[in-house]
Amino acid sequence: MNEGDHAQAAADLLAAEKSGEQIGLLTKKHPEMGMDDAYAVQNAIYRAKLAEGRKVVGWKIGLTSKAMQYALNIDIPDSGILFDDMVFEHGATVPKGRFIQPRIEAEIAFVMKSEIGGADVTRADVLAATDYVAPSIEILDTRILRVDPASGETRKVYDTISDNAANAGIVLGDKQHAPNAFDLRWVGAITSRNGEVEETGLGAGVLNDPVESVVWLAQRMAQYGQRIEPGQIILSGSFIRPVECPSDSNINADFGPFGQVDISFA
Repeated sequence: MNEGDHAQAAADLLAAEKSGEQIGLLTKKHPEMGMDDAYAVQNAIYRAKLAEGRKVVGWKIGLTSKAMQYALNIDIPDSGILFDDMVFEHGATVPKGRFIQPRIEAEIAFVMKSEIGGADVTRADVLAATDYVAPSIEILDTRILRVDPASGETRKVYDTISDNAANAGIVLGDKQHAPNAFDLRWVGAITSRNGEVEETGLGAGVLNDPVESVVWLAQRMAQYGQRIEPGQIILSGSFIRPVECPSDSNINADFGPFGQVDISFA
């Protein structure tokens, strides 16, 4: 892919987000597509959103569990960008038509108090730079078809990364904790839709330790001359499979003593 291809893919994805009409698989249109191409498309979306007046409020980390990495035949996480219009209040209702095919995941969020970055970032550095951790829900959406109707091919990881790592929204829960107040490996959630349990999981599913997920992000960003900024929200990665959220879905993620997160879809 060349720069023109990256720009066109980004424009198509932005149009899909606005219209609610998904586009075809980028990896089918561009079989030569690789990781650098995917992040180039994501970066073009980032520049376009900034030009529209959006502000970056944080980052999401995906593909942190072995199950998801095996499913997509990849052995490293991916990342996406959180913008200010993606933030929903705990207990809010997402308006009908806001998303195309919304799903949710339960995650531990880190809210940063100081800048952090560099290739040598450590676990201790992340904990020192964290203001607080909180229960959270990530809302996923896909501006790209999950399956090509003609061939039956499914999305590849490069499609997902191009599509801002499938990110669409974030909901922070009702409690805030010092980063060392809990062993985050043992923080889990019971995630229910309309009162029925759909998924459960533990923080250890995220690279064995959600803190290490943030270490990975800081080190990856250093390769591109970027740093995590004070006040930014970092979604460390899901420890459950995505839960579908059709209309009239009421979602509760119960993290026990760690807190609760609720979001509904009109």
